[in-house]
Amino acid sequence: MKYFRYFLFPLSVLYGCILSIRNFLYNHKFLKSKSYSVPVICVGNLNTGGTGKTPMIELLVRTLGEEYNLATLSRGYKRTTKGFIEVNAHHSSSDVGDEPLQFKNNFPDLKVAVDANRQRGISNLLRAYPKLDMILLDDAFQHRKVKPDFSIVLTTYKDLYVRDFVLPTGNLREFQTGAKRADMIIVTKCPKDLSRTEQKNIALQLRPKPYQKLLFSTIFYSEFVTNTLQKIDINSFNNFTLVTGIANPSPLVSHLKALDKKFSHEKFPDHHEFSAAEIQRLQKIPLLLTTQKDYMRLKTEFSTEKLFYLPIESRILNDPDSLKLNIEKQVFDHLE
Repeated sequence: MKYFRYFLFPLSVLYGCILSIRNFLYNHKFLKSKSYSVPVICVGNLNTGGTGKTPMIELLVRTLGEEYNLATLSRGYKRTTKGFIEVNAHHSSSDVGDEPLQFKNNFPDLKVAVDANRQRGISNLLRAYPKLDMILLDDAFQHRKVKPDFSIVLTTYKDLYVRDFVLPTGNLREFQTGAKRADMIIVTKCPKDLSRTEQKNIALQLRPKPYQKLLFSTIFYSEFVTNTLQKIDINSFNNFTLVTGIANPSPLVSHLKALDKKFSHEKFPDHHEFSAAEIQRLQKIPLLLTTQKDYMRLKTEFSTEKLFYLPIESRILNDPDSLKLNIEKQVFDHLE
């Protein structure tokens, strides 16, 4: 399949050119992007999935949430509902999507909404909460109908967008030049001991523009697995089956192997909708571990003593204070 994709190169060029024309029309205002009085922070990527947008949104909430009144807006990928919905604790993942439900679960006071029409979603949020200070747009870098005040593009340490090509030959949503629209580039899922020399080497590959801040982040895994009722030290959690429905479970698998865990792995596609037969098969397994995103989809199907998830956090490795400082400087200078 990998080699077959190379035969689709002409389609990739055509697809990329169509997107480039679209971007040209937006960049030169032939197509209009709407701005808002409240700062809009966009988090997205060029690669298709697996870059760590969910933990990055949560990092922004932790970084900005104590000082500013925030809301998040997602499209609610694979939900069965339509239109604008403000997420609450009673919703299911099929109602609003697994990631928005996770945001609400981790930050109960956060305003969380879903709407595929981002303009309508922002308008509804501002109508309901006129004192909002910022809105975080999840996975919206290619959504040009809203003009963000600050854009963050994510790319993973092991899969930099400069080493890839557009779909269907590669996994990019647009040509690499699209990264020029970003105000900040964050290399995610880096080793915790990433050296200054390697950071410089990656910077030479990405070649950020003078106006772009380049940061490096890593994933920190909790020392506990948890569910709605209990926490268990990861060191005493063994002989389980790992269930993943995310784009790239490799870092999690590597982390568990490094801890010398004994487990098998049931791997499913990203945002996988588990069938009744799959649920029945998994219910026969004595102990399951999953990601929190998958837990949002699976928790109603399993008893609490059987299903656990491993919490994660994204953290900046180099100059962590600059994440907040760069956002504040640009969005408030822009509003002035």
